[in-house]
Amino acid sequence: MKLSHSFAVLIIAWFAGLGYIQAVTFEVKDGNSTCIKAEISASFSITYNTSSNSTSTVEVSLPDSAAVDTDSSSCGADSSMPWLVAVFGPGHALGLSFSTNGSLYSVANVTLQYNLSDTSIFPEANSSDVVTVVSSSVGIWATINTTYHCVSPTTIALGGAAVTFSSMRLEAYMPGNDLSPTESVCLADQASTTAPPTPAMTTTSATPTTTPPAPTPPGKPEQGTYSVSNSNGTVCLLAQMGLQLNVSFFSPSQNKTIQELVNLSPNLTSSSGSCGASSAMLVLTQERSTTLNFTFTLNTTSSRYHLSGITLLANWSDVAAPFSASNSSLDYLRGALGRSYMCSAEQTLVVVPTFSLHTFRLQVQPFQVSTDQFAAADECQVDQDQMLIPIIVGAALAGLVLIVLIAYLIGRKRSHAGYQTI
Repeated sequence: MKLSHSFAVLIIAWFAGLGYIQAVTFEVKDGNSTCIKAEISASFSITYNTSSNSTSTVEVSLPDSAAVDTDSSSCGADSSMPWLVAVFGPGHALGLSFSTNGSLYSVANVTLQYNLSDTSIFPEANSSDVVTVVSSSVGIWATINTTYHCVSPTTIALGGAAVTFSSMRLEAYMPGNDLSPTESVCLADQASTTAPPTPAMTTTSATPTTTPPAPTPPGKPEQGTYSVSNSNGTVCLLAQMGLQLNVSFFSPSQNKTIQELVNLSPNLTSSSGSCGASSAMLVLTQERSTTLNFTFTLNTTSSRYHLSGITLLANWSDVAAPFSASNSSLDYLRGALGRSYMCSAEQTLVVVPTFSLHTFRLQVQPFQVSTDQFAAADECQVDQDQMLIPIIVGAALAGLVLIVLIAYLIGRKRSHAGYQTI
């Protein structure tokens, strides 16, 4: 049994390396209209823990029996993103969500779900959990009303797994039911002498332009309330915070790199994510144009958690290509298991040199949420220092008053001693 499985894995990996994995066609519809169509060849590399206290890595491909999950897939509506979810085998799924800024569309998230109880793929796994991993740093984008086409392999890391796409053709926000004959070829497929076709490369007249005025600072952001629920509907992650993005990017209209502050508006933002035993994820999406991903990690030895990763994908009108920034080695918002983390003061979370995140009136609890309420909070050092300042000032003033009073009494006593009756 083990030999046949290993041989099968070897064959799959060999065919994937040679590009022989067959493309599978998926189609998401709203009534009779198609909004997403994709031809996908994909292989997965997944590392898992075994019952012998070691790790094992398997290589599997997306089978041609994979089919669209009509319950989870959608064309999107209002603030929700379009989703293509393909299911295969006993409990495995591959999901792609899309966003657009009107001129471009992109894959905002890639989600992989795999079932460790499937012994044909995960022999001797020490768990039977269904694991979900998400990546927001994708890099798949195209001009609206064109087909994204990429023959070259594109590998995307998702926690302890990775997915490699090859010979991919897809289109979202489709005006018709067939893929557009006009293609946006991925950068990896383009010849080195050919400039990438981005919306910034358009022919303009020589009419003089004036430099637009500097944008007005947006002020402090509004505090939003966000949550993530398990499959049974139980809330497993809670967050309240005001969020402000500090991003540096190249502006085609100004022909220079600019720095911009953007507030996340709670009324326009939807939340999603996942919860696991040692990791939790909160994904915030604003108007299909901005996706912000938070990853929390729990240290089971110390029973403390921290914010370990932040990813931003932004499709803004004045950006030549979708802005993407990610860091999975962060150490912010540290709290104890069973308690929330709170910081009323403004914090700056540096993610990469071109992106930092400002938080205001923040409280989060990514693990052990009960009764849909925050537990007692671990306060940030800034809040503790701000509480100490009035105490220290008050103590200093009290001490000063006491010193003045003692000096007055001593002086008065000496004055009386100089006029004693003879």
